[in-house]
Amino acid sequence: MVFEQLGLIGCGLMGGSFALAMRKAGLVHHIVGYSKSPTTTERARQLGVIDAVAPSALLAVSGSDIVLLAVPVAATQATLNAIRPLVTPHTLVMDVGSTKMDVVDAARRVLREHIGCFVPAHPITGREVSGVEYAEPELYSGRQIILTPTEQTRAKQLRLAEQLWTALGCRVTRMDPQAHDAAFAAVSHLPHVLAFAMMGAMLGQPQADEYLSLAGPGFRDFTRIAASDPKMWRDILRANRNEVLAQAGHFRVALRELEQAIAAETDQPLEALITRASTTRAQWRMGAQRKNGGVGS
Repeated sequence: MVFEQLGLIGCGLMGGSFALAMRKAGLVHHIVGYSKSPTTTERARQLGVIDAVAPSALLAVSGSDIVLLAVPVAATQATLNAIRPLVTPHTLVMDVGSTKMDVVDAARRVLREHIGCFVPAHPITGREVSGVEYAEPELYSGRQIILTPTEQTRAKQLRLAEQLWTALGCRVTRMDPQAHDAAFAAVSHLPHVLAFAMMGAMLGQPQADEYLSLAGPGFRDFTRIAASDPKMWRDILRANRNEVLAQAGHFRVALRELEQAIAAETDQPLEALITRASTTRAQWRMGAQRKNGGVGS
């Protein structure tokens, strides 16, 4: 399984790392890249992430048998619309977005008879920094990749996608797009909301600078993801708003229960809640499959 040409649309951290991983694994002969910012695309060429710069998303697809959309989820429909004229029945088109229902809906609207070429994908990886300068070939190695094929996805493209991600060192899992968005609202999107809120709560206090100067590893680890890209997370949270808000409701119930236990006169309720959380977290392993078929991430 070697592709002739990768058409990379979005030459940042995720797209650049995918290109480097494919090159390192010997899975592609030529890489053509396009980004909205010409400076980014040229920088990707200088760093050896891509071999050639395409002047448009459409021309990045020209001659490519595999296309990766590494763009903000809000830009998916416009990007698919731009490349549609050169997508063929033999092209493998994938994305790396963190939400899937909106991406699948956009693909259905735009690709129409070519929807079978599209394999929606979500690699469970990333960094707090963005930009092609931080791209690395090992970003996907050992990570879980969630594929959310539709009923129209062709078997050939799905098989190629699974083989490709496996060759890059990923553990491949399939999920329904709606089930994906519900699950990742709980394990990814809401945790980011909480980290953003924690920083907001801190900054809303007059003693914020003093408190931050005293913070240690616990605060650092808890708020690490609050340093994530603002525009990317704005788009993710807006795209998956219903599932995120539903998970926020579950969190409010749990927080209220803890608040009541803290205020209680006895220790047992509070200790029980902490014990349940502590035991579950100690036993949890990233990427482990639950016996009932659920997904860890």
